Amino acid sequence: MHPTPVPSGAAGSAGRTTAMAAVRSALASALRYLRGVMGADAYEKYLEHHRAEEAAGRCALPPMTEREFWRDRTDRQDANPQGRCC
Repeated sequence: MHPTPVPSGAAGSAGRTTAMAAVRSALASALRYLRGVMGADAYEKYLEHHRAEEAAGRCALPPMTEREFWRDRTDRQDANPQGRCC
C-alpha cells in the first residue's frame, strides 16, 4: 500500500496551525492548573481580591508588594500550621 499524500498548500498549513493552537491551549491550561495547585498564583489572586475590595470601598491600604505578600503568607503558615507534607 502507498501512504496517503499529505496535503500541501493552505489547507495543510491551516490544519497544522489549528493543531498547534490546540496544543498551546492545552499546555497553557495545564500550566494554569499546576500554578494553582502549587500556590504560585496566590499573589495574582491577592491583587485581584485587593482591587475588588478597593473598588467596593472596603480597603484603604495600598496592596502589599510581592515580597511583603510572600513573607506575610509564610509567617501566617508558620503561626497557624495546617496539614501539609513537610
